[in-house]
Amino acid sequence: MPISRILVFAGSIRTGSMNAQLAALAAKEFALAGADTTRISLLDYPMPLYDGDLEARSGPPEAAVSLKRMMQQHQGIFIASPEYNASITPLLKNSLDWVSRVREGKEAPLAVYKDRAFALGGASNGGYGAMRSLMALRQVLELGCGALVIPEQIAVAHASEAFDETDNFKDEANARRLKAVVQSLISFARQYA
Repeated sequence: MPISRILVFAGSIRTGSMNAQLAALAAKEFALAGADTTRISLLDYPMPLYDGDLEARSGPPEAAVSLKRMMQQHQGIFIASPEYNASITPLLKNSLDWVSRVREGKEAPLAVYKDRAFALGGASNGGYGAMRSLMALRQVLELGCGALVIPEQIAVAHASEAFDETDNFKDEANARRLKAVVQSLISFARQYA
């Protein structure tokens, strides 16, 4: 059975981000489950705000091309999405939009989204656990980009109290939910190996 290659990142670059913490824990769980796991930060892929005129003048920024190529090297992608105003972060939306505009060779539009499986997680201090951002992100990926987003997801409520001193979950229910997401994404990602 082929080993799934999984990419993990958070939709936040804020210092102390709970979603970066969730992404780190997810990356650890993917590695423990036997996946070849890569964790990145969107901080390493700076892009201007998407602008059609800018794209027409100079094409997608090099960071968008690099991020797309990084995504292409993996069969599964886990995104930890914070919630901003009941939606996803501007950073995450902008990154996904720019990547959607990168065309190399004769590949089909949005191939980078259609040729792999995605899983979602979110963490917030509220009681919903970033659930509204997960719904918005699912819409962007599935309806906007044609991606396969697995049904399992994790929404971590009261996130500032959810992690212990070793950055694992205090609550066994959160740990079980994350493991279910990990196992499911690995299984779906094998279809693209």
